[in-house]
Amino acid sequence: MSITSRARAPRRLLAAATLTALALGAAACGSSGGDPLASPSSAGAAAPSSAAGSGGTVVVGSANFPENVLLGSIYSQALKAKGVKVEEKFNIGSREVLYGQIQNGSLTVLPEYNGALLGYLDAKSTAATKEEVNAALAKTLPASLAILDSSTAEDKDSLTVSQETADKFGLKSVSDLAPQAANFVIGGPPEFKSRREAQFKDVYGLGFKEWKPTGETTANAIKDGTIQVGNVFTTDPKILQLKLVALADPKNLFGAQNVTPLVNKAGVDATATAALNAVSAKLDTAGLTALMKRVAIDKEDPSAVAKDWLKSNGLG
Repeated sequence: MSITSRARAPRRLLAAATLTALALGAAACGSSGGDPLASPSSAGAAAPSSAAGSGGTVVVGSANFPENVLLGSIYSQALKAKGVKVEEKFNIGSREVLYGQIQNGSLTVLPEYNGALLGYLDAKSTAATKEEVNAALAKTLPASLAILDSSTAEDKDSLTVSQETADKFGLKSVSDLAPQAANFVIGGPPEFKSRREAQFKDVYGLGFKEWKPTGETTANAIKDGTIQVGNVFTTDPKILQLKLVALADPKNLFGAQNVTPLVNKAGVDATATAALNAVSAKLDTAGLTALMKRVAIDKEDPSAVAKDWLKSNGLG
């Protein structure tokens, strides 16, 4: 999948970018395929309807990349475990197609990424944190749609280093790179330098020795030492496979991308809403990355992987 198929705009790029298809970048899509609302305290939570509870079918869809199919399967099986009648429509396509289908009721539930969804709906938004993004979505989504509770799981851009580099220089966050950046080569998609160089200087004071266009080979280039820092998506299973470290982004340069159910409110009742929110309460980035290793690297069936995760978390 190309990077344009999962456009993600950071806080300072949203005003300049039009986010199109369902959001997974080259680094994430090369191997991992790779929004939210909190309960009573979250603005814009879906108002339960009687549709599913009265025997209606909840149609769970997904985009056409492995991580989203996995998430769709997790949602689907969690709903079935609570007695909800479910139809699965996975691997449909990009956000342009999916969004129209959930708007017209052909789909009831989609696994979404809150920052990318907001960027699709409002390219000028500067919301960056989970709370900011969710509040903006609550105001931007049409009345027929809502996001449910966020998970802490995020499939988003990161600056990633090898475990050896992290240990040697005490690197835990992007801020820790400041003393070493001038000696480090950084890699990522071909457009990474033009999009990010000024931001890294402005936000974190980073000036790198050299920028290399490493594209889908970024994770391997970090591991073999061709580059010291690279742009890898946080749920890319190569992070586990190659023992890499995704550095924390305390200043939210990359912006929130929390996995969240997007629902058509007419098709979900209280039972369905609770089942989906329970998934979000358990799903985190490390766990999703581990699941994606099983799907993308070990080539296990997403449905079986989803079933195992639900069972181990008391949801299936």
